[in-house]
Order: sequence, then C-alpha cells, then structure tokens
Amino acid sequence: MYQLEEKIWFWAFIIIPVMLMVFLWTFFWKKRTQKSFGSAVVLKRLSPDLSFFKSSLKFITLCLAVGFLVIGLINPKIGTKLETIKREGVDIVFAIDVSKSMLAEDVAPNRLEKSKQLVTQIINNLASDRVGIIAYAGKAFPQLPITTDYASAKMFLQSMNTDMLSSQGTAINEAIELSRNYFDDEEQTNRVLIIISDGEDHNDLSVEVAEAASEEGIKIYTIGVGSEKGGPIPLKRNGVVMSYKKDQNNETVITKLNEETLRLIANEAKGGYINGSQTADVVEQIRAVLSAMDKKEFEAKEFAEYKDQFQWFLGIGLFFLILDVLLLERKTAWLKRLNLFNENL
Repeated sequence: MYQLEEKIWFWAFIIIPVMLMVFLWTFFWKKRTQKSFGSAVVLKRLSPDLSFFKSSLKFITLCLAVGFLVIGLINPKIGTKLETIKREGVDIVFAIDVSKSMLAEDVAPNRLEKSKQLVTQIINNLASDRVGIIAYAGKAFPQLPITTDYASAKMFLQSMNTDMLSSQGTAINEAIELSRNYFDDEEQTNRVLIIISDGEDHNDLSVEVAEAASEEGIKIYTIGVGSEKGGPIPLKRNGVVMSYKKDQNNETVITKLNEETLRLIANEAKGGYINGSQTADVVEQIRAVLSAMDKKEFEAKEFAEYKDQFQWFLGIGLFFLILDVLLLERKTAWLKRLNLFNENL
C-alpha cells in the first residue's frame, strides 16, 4: 500500500512537455538557420563532431532528472506495518440502478451520473462504516463486497454504466435478495440497504422481498433519482445524441420517477424514502439515520506505518542531472573510430 503525501506537486510535470516544445523549436530553428549558410554536406564537413543523437540523449536525460525530482517532491510513502484495528460502524450496501432509463437527462447530467454523485458524497461523509455495491437492471450483479476501502468503492462506482448488464428492467427484488448475502453476520442488527433508482419497470415481487429482508434486520432506504415530469432516453454515439428510445408504436418513450413504488419498498423494510434532487439534503438525512443506529465492532487490517521514499527519487534525479552535465553534444571520439554505421569519414 502506498500514499502520495504532496499531490500538489503533480502540476510540476508540465515542465517536461514545455521542455519538449522548446527542444523541438530550437532544433527546427537551427535547421532553418543552417540551411541559409550552405548545403548539408558542407555543414557536416565544417562541424564533423556535431551529433544529433548526443543532443537528444542529453535532453532525455534532463527530462528523466526533472521527472524523478518531481516524484521526490510528491514524496511517495509505502506502508510497512499492517495492523488489525478494531472499528465500530454500520454495514451499508448501495444498490444502484443501471437500466437504460437511468440515461434520462431530466436531472443533470443524467440519472446514473447523479446517482454516482450521491453515493460518492455519502461515502465521503462516512467515518468507520463498511460499504458494498450492487449493480442491477433486469438482473442484479455484485460490484463490490463489503469493505472499508472507500477509495476502491469510489473507483468501482465510477466504472458503472448502463451497458454492464444486458438484461433490462428494474429488478429491485433481485438487488434486495443479493444484498441479503452481503450481510454475513446473523447477529448483526445494523444492516442498511440503500437503493438508488428511478423506480420504473419494477416487478411486483419487490415489496414482498423487502418485507422478508426487514425480518432479517435489514433496513432499506430508497433514493429517487429523476423527475415526475420525466424525460426521453437519449441514444448516443461518441457522446452525440443520435435519437431517442421509441416504443413499438414508434413513439418517444418518456421515463418518469416512480416515487410511490420506492416509498412502498422503504416502508415495508422499516426504512424511508429520500428524494435525490438535492445532494446535500440526501447526505444529511443518511448521516442522521446512520448516527442513530447501533454500531457494531469489527476488525479491519490497515497499514499503520508509512515510510518516506522521496530520497530514492531525489537521488536518481540528481544522478541523471549530473549525467546530463557530463554528457557532451559532440560525437564521442572512440565511438567515432569504431564507425559502427559505416559512415564515410
């Protein structure tokens, strides 16, 4: 495991492309200027030791020096001691709707991206809780098992899209069924399932499954994403809207937020419904719910000690810097005598 202590220094990497542009501009300027004095054959005889290879090698060496020095300033740290730490928290599973209706843009930028933003902000406000992620459409798919690694959770979250599941629909019941396998401790009472969906195209089994989950101690909170007015489902190619999804009568499909279904599911599982239009309100309500719940103690392995590694990168950077100073732009005499490329001397 590693950490980057001073990420602000990443901006310094822009020095390398700037150096490349200056190097190329200087090279072509020299070429144009030399042509005004005479032919290439004459110039080669006047400057027999001039080496483009050595000039390029010096430039590459200088770029490597700058790159390693910047990494040294960022100061990567490597975890050296793994400890088992006891923490208290709630197990939270996010079930995210990835059906095609989530592409509707009645909320900006679209329902799916809005869902990702909501989950990301909720995770950012967690302390020591464990999280898991489920993706569902016509079927449910485990995206991330229960973990305390929030960085991994957000990474998996961002990779979710409407093409990851071929079967369409909104099988909330399957997401609830799958979540029951995420909570492996039968004595655990602090189980939370957060469903983010527009509630469309659900089947009638959702309410029954929610009631069964409630009997196992799982509280379900639903977050509705979309608007009651609704919107069409865009069909895009390379980010450009080509058309909109149509039904069998060639009419444009208008998908709407179904709050009634989401409320019914949440009430059956002794949870609650939250409208997802305002991110701050959603985060605050979820935080209040989690704060009021009993916390379960569990063990998690974490790196407790990290050691600085900047000295290695600074050392390598200084080595390349010294090498750049020692390298000359003219041809090396002993290599020239070898005449490896059968050049006419």
